[in-house]
Amino acid sequence: MRRTTFLVLVALLAAVGLGPATAAERAVGHTRVFAKVQSPGFPAYVHVHPNGRVYAGTYTNPTGDALRSRVFEYAASGTLLRSWTVPGQDLTKPRGVQVATSDARGRLVLLEKSLGRVLTLDVTTGRFAVQATIPDLPGAGHPIPNYAAWGPGGALYLSDYGQDVIWRIPAAGGAPRVWLRTAKLAGLAGFGTTGIVYEPATRSFLVSQQTTSDLLGLLRGHLYRIPVLSTGGPGALRTVWTSGPLDLPDGFGIARSGNVYLSLLGTNQLLKLSPTGKVLARMRATGSAVPFDSPSNATFLGTRVLVANQSAILGNTSHHVILDVEVGERGAPLFIPAQSTLR
Repeated sequence: MRRTTFLVLVALLAAVGLGPATAAERAVGHTRVFAKVQSPGFPAYVHVHPNGRVYAGTYTNPTGDALRSRVFEYAASGTLLRSWTVPGQDLTKPRGVQVATSDARGRLVLLEKSLGRVLTLDVTTGRFAVQATIPDLPGAGHPIPNYAAWGPGGALYLSDYGQDVIWRIPAAGGAPRVWLRTAKLAGLAGFGTTGIVYEPATRSFLVSQQTTSDLLGLLRGHLYRIPVLSTGGPGALRTVWTSGPLDLPDGFGIARSGNVYLSLLGTNQLLKLSPTGKVLARMRATGSAVPFDSPSNATFLGTRVLVANQSAILGNTSHHVILDVEVGERGAPLFIPAQSTLR
C-alpha cells in the first residue's frame, strides 16, 4: 500500500514538473520542449501568470495568411488548456499579439500589432477590452507595441519596435504619452526596440535593442539601462552590453541574482549576462529535439526559462514550440503593483 501511494505521488509530482525531472537532475543548459504551439504558430513572448498558468500569443506567417492571432493558455506542465482568438484585427496588415504581462486584477495585457493597440483579456470571462492605441508619430515609421512592463506607481511602459520611443500609459488608463524618444532606439531596417523589464531595487528599466540606425554599428544590438528620476522622467540612457553583428537581441528575463537571460533571435542562442553586462554563458538548446529557431524571449518558471521559438525567418511549423531551458537559478519576482489596473 505504501509503495502504491508513493508511486502515485511521484506521478503527480512529475505531472507538475516536480518529479524526477527536477532541476537537481537536469544539467544547466539542458533544453526540452514545454509545449507545441498550434496554428497560426509563430509564438511570441511567454508570460507566467501569478495564477500559475502560462500564456503565449502568436504572430502571422511572413508569407501572408488570413488567420487572426490567438492567445494560448497552458498548465505549468505544458498541457494546453484553452485559447482565445483576438477580435478586431486588420487582416490586410501583418498581425500579431504579445501577452506582455498581467495586471492587478489578473487580466492579461496584450499588445496587438495590426492596429497598434493595447488590449486586456479577462481569462475568467474571455472578454477583450481596448485600453489604448499607440499614435503614429510623424517621420518615425509605424507603431508596433512590442513588450511592456509595469513601472513606478502602476504606470505601463511599452517598447515600440517601429518607432524610436518608449511609451507610458498612466495607471488609471488613458492616452499613451512619449516617455523617452531617442535615436538610440531607432532600429536599422525596422529592427528596433524589444524587451523591457523594470527593476524596483534600482528604480530603472533594462531595455533591449535589436539594432541601431548607425551603419557603423554593423547591425549590433544593445542592452540599455534607463533610470527613472524622482520627477518620473527618464534619466540618462546607458549601455550595459553590446551584441555581435546580427545577434538581434529580443526579450529577456532577470534572475534574483541580477543575471540577465537574453534571447538572440538572429544567432539562435540564449545568452547569460552578469548584472554588469559580462557574458557568462551562451546556450544552444542542448538535449532538445527542436533547436533554437528565432528564440524571442526568456521567462522564468522556477529554475527554468521558457523561450518562444518563433521561427520568424524559416517559418518551420515543427519549430513553433515553447522551449524549457534549465538555468539553475530562480527568476526575480514579477513586478505587478497594486495600482496596475488601467481602466
